[in-house]
Amino acid sequence: MAFTATLRGERFRFADLRELLAKANEEKSGDALAGIAAGSRRERLAAKAALADVTLREIVDTPVVDDDLATVLAADHDAAAFAPLASLTVGELREHLLDPATAATHPDGFGRALTAEVAAAVAKVMGNLDLVHAAARLRRVTRCRNTMGGLGTLGVRIQPNHPADDPAGVVLAVLDGLLFGCGDAVIGVNPVGDRVTDVVTLLDTLHRVIDALAVPTQACVLAHPTTQLEAMDAGAPVDLLFASLAGTSGANASFGVSAALVHEARERVLASHRDRSGFVGTQVTYFETGQGSALSADAHHGTDQLTLEARAQAFARVFDPFLVNSVVGFIGPEYLADGRQILRAGLEDHFVGKLLGLPMGMDVCYTNHVDDAGQDDNDNLLVLLAVAGCNYVMGVPGADDVMLGYQSTSYHEVASVRDLLGLRPAPEFEGWLTARDRWRGGRLVPPSADDARALESVGLRALGR
Repeated sequence: MAFTATLRGERFRFADLRELLAKANEEKSGDALAGIAAGSRRERLAAKAALADVTLREIVDTPVVDDDLATVLAADHDAAAFAPLASLTVGELREHLLDPATAATHPDGFGRALTAEVAAAVAKVMGNLDLVHAAARLRRVTRCRNTMGGLGTLGVRIQPNHPADDPAGVVLAVLDGLLFGCGDAVIGVNPVGDRVTDVVTLLDTLHRVIDALAVPTQACVLAHPTTQLEAMDAGAPVDLLFASLAGTSGANASFGVSAALVHEARERVLASHRDRSGFVGTQVTYFETGQGSALSADAHHGTDQLTLEARAQAFARVFDPFLVNSVVGFIGPEYLADGRQILRAGLEDHFVGKLLGLPMGMDVCYTNHVDDAGQDDNDNLLVLLAVAGCNYVMGVPGADDVMLGYQSTSYHEVASVRDLLGLRPAPEFEGWLTARDRWRGGRLVPPSADDARALESVGLRALGR
C-alpha cells in the first residue's frame, strides 16, 4: 500500500510502510549508508505527516520484516490489550502519550499491547522534548538481588573493564565506583575474550567483593550466553544472563543468539538461583541493543535503524528482563555520525523501550573515531535521560573505557546528576550506603581517606592478598 503527502505544492509518494518509516526517521548516517533515508528535509517532513495519519491497526497488520524473529514477536503481542488502541492513528497515539491522564492508566508503559513497529512509528513524529516528557511518565520496576526502576531513582552499572581482565584492576575500579555510590544496577565486566576460565575468575572475584561488603547488587560478566552457562557449570555464581540482541534474525545469528538459546539459558540461570540466597525477584536477564547493529551485520532488510532497534527491544521483552540498555553511540559514526544524532537516538531508544514496557537504561557514549562528539554531548544526553526517568546509566572510571576504547559516563558525573535532580539509588542500595554512612539526608557523603583505606582492605582480601 502506498502513502502520499503534499507539502507546499510538492507531492511525495512512499511505496510501502517500510519506506514510509525510513523516510520519516530523523537524520541518521546509517540510514543514509543503507540508501533508505529521506532525500531532503521536506521529504522527511512529508513522510512524518503521512505516517501521523496511519492507524495502528494498519501497522500491526503490515509486516515490515518477514523473518523468524517476526514470528517470535507476533506470538508475544497481546492482541486483546491492543484492541482498544487499534483505531488510533500514530498522531493520535502521540497525543494520548502526552496527555497527563495517560500516566495514571499506563504507569508501566503499554507492555505487550504495542508492537515494535508501532512504538518506532510514534517516536518518529515526536520531538526531543516529547520523547523526554512521555518517557518520564512511564516506569518499569524489576527485581533480582535488589529493586530497580522505582520513581525518583537513577541506577548505575559499574563497568570496571580492564584490557587484560586483571582481577586487581577490576577490583580497584569496582571499589572506586562504590565510593561514588554506584553499582546498584549491576557490576558488569566486558571480558577481553570469551574463555570460560576467565569468566569464572571474574565472576568469583566480583562476588568476593559483593559478599565481603554485603552489597545488595548483582554481578555479571558479559560473555556469550553459552560461555556464561559453561562458567555456571564450572561453579561460578551467575546472577544475570547477558546477551546482545538485534532487530532481525540475521543480525542475531551474527551474534550467535536465537530465541531458543536465550530461553534455555534463562531457565538454567533461574534454576541455579533456587540453590542460592539473596534474591528478591525472578528477573534474571540483561540485554544490550543499539541502532545500527543489523546494518553492520548486513541484515537490515532495507529497514531503518530505529524500527530495527524497536524490534530488538521487543525481542528483549519476551524474556522479562531485569535490565536493558542501548549502547547508543558505541557502534560508530557510520551509523550515528555526531553528537546530535547520538542524542536523538538515545532519547528515541529510551522512550521506545519504556513504551514497550522495558526497564530501560542507556550507555551514553561515543567512539573515539567520531569527529563531532565530545564529553559535553554525553553530559547533555545524561541529564536529559535522567529527567526522562531512565532506569540506569553506566559508571566508567574517568568515563574512558580503556578496554573497549570508547567514552561513556563516569562515576562522578552520575553522582552529580543524582545530586542535581534529587535522585536516589535503588532502595536496598540506598539502605546499604546509609548504614555505611555514605548516604545522608538524600545525598552522597564525600568519601574520606578512612573510607578508601577500608575498601582497599576489602579489595585485598577479595584478591587473596
